[in-house]
Amino acid sequence: MVRALSEIEREIRDLDMDQKLDLLRTLIAELDAPADTEVAKAWLKESQRRYRELVEGSVKGVPGQLVFERLRARIGG
Repeated sequence: MVRALSEIEREIRDLDMDQKLDLLRTLIAELDAPADTEVAKAWLKESQRRYRELVEGSVKGVPGQLVFERLRARIGG
């Protein structure tokens, strides 16, 4: 039996604050989790490649402040 969303919302509103926070943390963690283990592996491989390039000196890092200055100049902020 599928419950109506309005019924679920009503039950959530009846929870105490700690229960709501626990539910919220669980939902956020689920949404933030990688959708696929292959995606997580690909990001790990990419981050390791980029780190290696920085260490070897084949690329040069850009200070965060400069990145944000350039971004603001581009978007007019």
